Amino acid sequence: MSGLTSGQRTGAAVLIMAAASILAGFDAVIVRMLAGGVHPFTIAFFRALFGLCAVLPFMMRRVQLLASPYRAAHVVRAGLKFASLVALFIAYAHAPLADATALNFTMPIFLTLGAWLFLKEEVAPSVIGGVLAGFVGVMIIVRPGAGTFDPWLLFALAGAILTAVSQLMLRRMALRDTTDRLVAWNLLAMVGLGLLAAVPVWVTPTPMQLGLLALQGVLGALNMTLITRAFAMASASYLAPLDFLRLPVVAVMAFLFFGEVAPVTTWIGAATIFVATLAAAGGARLRRRRFEDEG
Repeated sequence: MSGLTSGQRTGAAVLIMAAASILAGFDAVIVRMLAGGVHPFTIAFFRALFGLCAVLPFMMRRVQLLASPYRAAHVVRAGLKFASLVALFIAYAHAPLADATALNFTMPIFLTLGAWLFLKEEVAPSVIGGVLAGFVGVMIIVRPGAGTFDPWLLFALAGAILTAVSQLMLRRMALRDTTDRLVAWNLLAMVGLGLLAAVPVWVTPTPMQLGLLALQGVLGALNMTLITRAFAMASASYLAPLDFLRLPVVAVMAFLFFGEVAPVTTWIGAATIFVATLAAAGGARLRRRRFEDEG
């Protein structure tokens, strides 16, 4: 897509990100189906393993792994990605799917916060307001002072934070490395780290469980590839809000498969987080444009 204009690249990235968000919605349902029978470490390991198998023929032909300038960083990013998956899988297994998905939407807010703290990006007042509003949305969903507080939802929040850190690394690494090599290194490192984590809790999955794990691995590899390619084509501030497509997908599938009905507070909290994300992203874009104009 190197021949596309800037606007065309952004439009293509938006479509790619939307497709990735829908695939991520199916992931939650598969994890819930596996809950109780397969340990989260094992799920994360097989996700990476089957994902690696899905892209291995392509990797052998085109990806030059040793040409990457970020070998140690790939392992660190893979560790963060593995930890974020495990945290999210625990939330999907024990908490309402819609609530866990809604809390995972805080990732762009933590991404904006991390860009300010670690990448030294300037922060506009709207960004600060967006971050604060995002945490209000979290409180609406989690309801820490209510009798219905579900501590498993904290794992979804932890998963969002770890994913944001991983995406911050990706933003820097994508400047000097190729999309295909970023995906290949991430999968290879995750398989190794996942095996080390899964061995102490290993229980051989049944054929049905293996089928679901294989499906999740292929979808996960495709999702990772789409997200990596999208972030390499357009700004994260443009793409992050599209992740909210996951909520209606997950809510519908949670009702169809498990009879779960998302309460009103989930939608109110998710809407608050969504508006907060837009405010934070819009403020960040405006600040960058002013900086570019002044430069």
